[in-house]
Amino acid sequence: MKKRKVKPKSVKKKLKRVVFDTSAIIHGKITELVEKGELDRSEVIIPEAVIGELMAQSSKGRDIGFIGLEELKKLRENARKHGIKIRFEGEIPKYEDIILAKSGRIDIIIQNIAKKEKAILVTCDLPQALVAEIKGIEVVYFEPYETKEEKLFEKFLTPDTVSIHLKENAIPLAKRGKPGKMKLVPLSEKPLGREDVEGIIKEIMDAMRYEEEVQLEYSEGGATVIQLRDMRISIARPPFSNGLEVTIVRPIVKLTIDDYKLSAKLKKRLSEKAEGILIAGPPGSGKSTFAASLAEFYRKEKNAVVKTMESPRDLQVSNEITQYAPLEKSFAKTADILLLVRPDYTIFDEVRKVNHFHIFADMRLAGIGMVGVVHASDAISAVQRFIGKIELGMIPHVIDTVIFIKEGEVKKVYELSLTVRTPTGMVQEDLARPIVEVRDFETGKLEYEIYTYGEENVVIPVKEEREDAIKRLAKERIYQEVRRYDKAAEIEIFDNKVIIRVRNEVIPRIIGKEGREVKKLEEKLGIKIEIEPKIETLKKEIPFEISETGNYIALRFPKKISGKNANVYTEGEYLFTATVGKQGQIRVSKDSEIGKQLLRAIASNKEIKVFI
Repeated sequence: MKKRKVKPKSVKKKLKRVVFDTSAIIHGKITELVEKGELDRSEVIIPEAVIGELMAQSSKGRDIGFIGLEELKKLRENARKHGIKIRFEGEIPKYEDIILAKSGRIDIIIQNIAKKEKAILVTCDLPQALVAEIKGIEVVYFEPYETKEEKLFEKFLTPDTVSIHLKENAIPLAKRGKPGKMKLVPLSEKPLGREDVEGIIKEIMDAMRYEEEVQLEYSEGGATVIQLRDMRISIARPPFSNGLEVTIVRPIVKLTIDDYKLSAKLKKRLSEKAEGILIAGPPGSGKSTFAASLAEFYRKEKNAVVKTMESPRDLQVSNEITQYAPLEKSFAKTADILLLVRPDYTIFDEVRKVNHFHIFADMRLAGIGMVGVVHASDAISAVQRFIGKIELGMIPHVIDTVIFIKEGEVKKVYELSLTVRTPTGMVQEDLARPIVEVRDFETGKLEYEIYTYGEENVVIPVKEEREDAIKRLAKERIYQEVRRYDKAAEIEIFDNKVIIRVRNEVIPRIIGKEGREVKKLEEKLGIKIEIEPKIETLKKEIPFEISETGNYIALRFPKKISGKNANVYTEGEYLFTATVGKQGQIRVSKDSEIGKQLLRAIASNKEIKVFI
């Protein structure tokens, strides 16, 4: 047997002394009764508890608080014209009264004032009306909400309207067209007033409370986001914004994978292999539309269990796909639940904050197929957003496919893999390292390499000029290391070594005792380094004598140049730099690499010159 909803009896007598509760005020019943003349020469009693509750709501940036206060402001403005006497009664509510408002504390305070004043209680709250009637209080009950065929903002919507933008004291605008080909058009020549925008917000807030398929996604500090059917509605109030604003966004098309005319190769990869997918593109390019079509593809073609993680939940998917919001404002908690639910695929719309990247990686590494939607200006930028947030070598395990969407079409597809080899443009085998290869999916052509160089992760385009790019990068990295010795150092890179030319006086410091400093630098940069003086520092050639003493080769100079730096060359090729000792000598061990080179030069009768 169907239960009948119990409703209170509405009083038909004239409203001479009335008490309005919070529900009646926020639903505009004061303004409605004033306009009908039913409050003319009446006494309106507003409980202080109602004022306190509205202030608490508005201070939290919630629209119902602002709407209620605007209603009371209108009442004050119209009071003299209609002969209405306004009186505030009761005590200012305490903090615990506000906290317990949902438990009926404020309602009881309002009922007591109505009974004490022998006034008629006007309400849109059914439980409030029934309890008041039981207590013997006269009640006028209004249905809180009447569903309208068309809301105020819906008159602006046309089949090709993607979004409408409404702001007080500004001309209403709409974006119309299709992804990638949209234009902004004015909807009126007259700017909207604050009352116009407030009326639209009131309709939206009423729909949120009483209509189905409406969900509050976010409300804090003057910002409110509501999902009304397929429309995402964002409301902004001062101080968050510099004016009252409503933005309504909706999808205008719902596509399937077949509508994108994907290659058979890509469709096969999506069906059989790809399980870590990034859908990238600029705002308004159609990323979410493609993500929704991919979700339906997995559900229908693979009979897979598909869930989504969204805030707000605006993907246009079938009822079989459950859409999850942040649990207690945390996607990490949502992920914990999903790991228990174990879907085959999860659509994460959209991956933006640092912890979002960690959540995406954790879920993928747990074995769940992941599809992430990210904002990016090009395909490689989507991959770069993961660098630094997860370990470089883990990226191909988390992301194996990147699909770049622009103007509603698939413009580029990358596949990622991990290998260990020498980076393109480098020839020494001891420079081999883990490399993330980014290849064009359709052609298999290697387009980017991602690897660690020094202490940095770098993304290098692999093109005809790749060697120049690598050399530029290497020079920058080496310069960072040697600038503390000589800010004007000159760097020249060859296939198997680097020559660093610095001022004479800094050569001993950069080489270090027994070559320790330069050896550290070689190990850090992963390449052989030779240190030379700058050519312009070669000033004066000096005479010297050369002889062997035990295990050393001695170069003897006039004592007057003791303490100066001497640059030694063989056949015009730089050999080494050393400081002339107090006895006017430079001694070189025969067992050292420099000593062996010097011995070979002497044995071959090569010309040896020294400059200071």
